[in-house]
Formats: sequence, C-alpha cells, structure tokens
Amino acid sequence: MGLIDLHCHLLPGVDDGSPNLATSLKLAEDAVNDGVSYAVVTPHHLNGRYVNHKAEVLKATDEFQRALKEAKIPLTVFAGQEVRVSGRVMSAYEADDLLYCDASGKYLLLEMPSDEVPAFAKQLVFELQQRGVTPVIVHPERNKQLLAHPEQLADFLQRGCLTQLTASSYLGTFGKEIEKVTTRLIEAGQGTILASDAHALSHREYELGEGIAKLEKQFGKQVADQYQANAKALINGDNVQMNWQPLKKKKKFLGLF
Repeated sequence: MGLIDLHCHLLPGVDDGSPNLATSLKLAEDAVNDGVSYAVVTPHHLNGRYVNHKAEVLKATDEFQRALKEAKIPLTVFAGQEVRVSGRVMSAYEADDLLYCDASGKYLLLEMPSDEVPAFAKQLVFELQQRGVTPVIVHPERNKQLLAHPEQLADFLQRGCLTQLTASSYLGTFGKEIEKVTTRLIEAGQGTILASDAHALSHREYELGEGIAKLEKQFGKQVADQYQANAKALINGDNVQMNWQPLKKKKKFLGLF
C-alpha cells in the first residue's frame, strides 16, 4: 500500500490551495509520483476567510474523484476539513457540519491561528473530547507561539490530542528554525503523523515521500513505519497510542571571557 496523506489542499477553487481542476490533477499526479495512494482532501473551514460546509466538500470530493478516474490518476481521495480553532466549531459540530480524518468521526484536524494559541483552545479540546472526538493539532511547528515555545505543545498532548507535522517543515522548506523545532518534536515522540499540506504554491509541493525517507534515515525504520501506521489508523478510525516525552532543553554554550 502507498502512503496516506491526511492533510492536503487538492480540491479546486475552494480555498488557498488549488485554483482550478487542471492544477488539482497536476497536484494529484505529483502525489502519486511521491508515493501517495490515498489522500484526505482538507479545505479550510471556519478560518475567518473560508467556510467549506460538509455537504459542499463531499460533493466536490466526489466530482474530483471522477475527474481523477477519467484522467487515469491512481489516487483515492476522501473528504475532510482543516478546521480552525474558533467559537464556531461546536455549533458546526452540533449541526453535523464537520468532516474528519475517518468516516466514524473520531479524528478532527484542528488548526490554531498562525500567530498564537487562543486561550479558549484547551476548553474547545475538552468539549470535543467529551463528544468522542480526538483533535489532531495540525502543523504546530508553524504556529508562531509554539515555534517560540514548543514546550507548550505538551499541554495539548497531555489532554490526549494528536499532532500532524508537515513533511516540508521537517525538510527545511520553511526555514531552518521550523526544521529544528520539527526535528525536536519528532525526537521527543511528539509527532503522530507526517502530511504534505500541499497547496498549489512553489513552496508547498508534495514532499511527503521525501519526509518519510528522511524520518527513516534520521530516526530509523521503526519510527518511519510507525508514522505510516498511525496515518492508516487515523483514516480507519482505529486507536493511536503516543509515547512522548517532554522536549529536551536546548544546549546553551557559554562564551569564554
């Protein structure tokens, strides 16, 4: 079985991902060439700019799957959402307007705002978990607050959240600092899965396969296999167990006087 990508923006014309079907098909070809066989397409939802209702995403995903079949691109896609932390999430849940990594509605991709971790995020996590939903915090390494204070991610791990790290972050595409923090999170067992978060931008291309290869080279085959097993478990709604540790403190070098 090929790789499973649980976070990508391949649906055409719905958010800041692919602008049109031609681009979406090109991204799908890139995904297949990168070793991906299954992808959960996850347009932004409730992020202040984009609202992609469940029914609309389901329809667009079906249409995209038909286009993939016609183009003979061997990629199977499933409907999902990247849901922004906001005061609207629980009302969307009650209205059955959320899509998950899995058909059973167990794992939800939850995105923090770019600059901060809102004070109410922990309460939202609690309310979702009370309803049997496990939040998967997406690309925490690219949140400015968590990038500066990555030890704060442990607050969410202690509450039972999972995490999605971005392959491009790990590969250094977004810069050395994000690469270092991503590596520290992986080293501490604080990553659950790698995903592409692919957009139709030059710096948001498909690098999932390369990320998994680096994971195996740096941390061993067992870790790389576990990341892929976790992705399979999430898309199937199966249990995932994380064995994580607090981040190691960065070494301080004392100057000589």
